[in-house]
Amino acid sequence: MTVRSDLNVLARAGQVRRTRGSARLPLEVWNEAPLEEASLEQRSAKRRIGKAAAALIQDGETVFLDVGSTTTEVARAISPTLRQVTVVTNGINIALELERRPNIRVIVTGGTLRPLQHSLVSPYALTLLQHIHADRLFLGCNGVDTLHGVTNANHEEAEVKRLMVAQAREVVVVADHTKLDQVSRAQIAPLNRISSLITDRAGTGPSAKLPSAELIAALPKVQLV
Repeated sequence: MTVRSDLNVLARAGQVRRTRGSARLPLEVWNEAPLEEASLEQRSAKRRIGKAAAALIQDGETVFLDVGSTTTEVARAISPTLRQVTVVTNGINIALELERRPNIRVIVTGGTLRPLQHSLVSPYALTLLQHIHADRLFLGCNGVDTLHGVTNANHEEAEVKRLMVAQAREVVVVADHTKLDQVSRAQIAPLNRISSLITDRAGTGPSAKLPSAELIAALPKVQLV
């Protein structure tokens, strides 16, 4: 009773978020770090995720490649043997990464630049996306949660991500294990709109931390790398 009372006090003060049978910290107080700094976190995992995701791309496909450190690894891992692949991206750094690849046609969404993330947002970022249908979207995020779905820390980026989801036949979420069972500020998509999740194990061997059973059950496919 004392613990419940204390949790209620903390919840009213906004210091925790009550859920059924548990309590969590509230949505993160998030100071945006540069993309280059984020790229150093979980670097090995992001590279493995990027390679697994890039292996899904087939000749002749049109793909959306979302902004982010993990999706940047997808761009770096795209096979040089692919032919007639079109990549549509809202990431300036991703476009520059693919510029040297003669087998990839790159389309940049346009829009207003967010310098720290090298991402393009509204106004104008949505205009081009409304006219393109993609075979597959590789979607980055800040949270994947059973109840709240896929979420992002920035509302402007989330708006672009939502339209990409709507315009893609398949949606592949690429997220390292630190993003799992987390909820961020802006809604992107419910889990029933996600085709698959590519993520990593936290650690190795019997002690490796895996995605929760609830999250695995809520998704059509989870690939661990």
